Amino acid sequence: MFSLDQFPLPWPADALEPYISARTIGFHYEKHLGGYIKNLNALIAGTEFENMLLIEIIQKTGGKTFNNAAQIYNHDFFFKCLKKDDATPLENKEKIKADIRTAANGVFGSGWAWLTAAGVETTANADTPIAHGRMPALCLDVWEHAYYLDYQNRRNDFIDAFLEHLVNWEFVAGNL
Repeated sequence: MFSLDQFPLPWPADALEPYISARTIGFHYEKHLGGYIKNLNALIAGTEFENMLLIEIIQKTGGKTFNNAAQIYNHDFFFKCLKKDDATPLENKEKIKADIRTAANGVFGSGWAWLTAAGVETTANADTPIAHGRMPALCLDVWEHAYYLDYQNRRNDFIDAFLEHLVNWEFVAGNL
């Protein structure tokens, strides 16, 4: 079984201000990620999945179980991708930013923009590259709950703030 303690934020809730408020982080982390954890635990209790690793559950399930497991993975990965004004050098950083910006702005509805070894891609809803055998290096959450309290309907402004001020380039480099 899973708990929110297994997926700690890598920084205090107010560490990303003014680009993401502590209020947004609180809702995003406690309500959304916490909700997926609660739902997944209820779905896997007493099943063969109860003692599996999260990635195994994602790779072996579908439907509600997959959706909740994948959302836990995606959110935890997204939070690890965040760090305020990280100046870590990375080859092709400007190209990565441009490609992620284009991909994220092209997501219709709820989804994610990812950098994997195969390149930049998007997924809808709870889908995740690891369900398809690709390990991510960078993740941008473009679900409304990731930005709406701070940016309302200005998704593009959130994407720009993420790419210019919030990417944990050290984490990305380590994943590449």
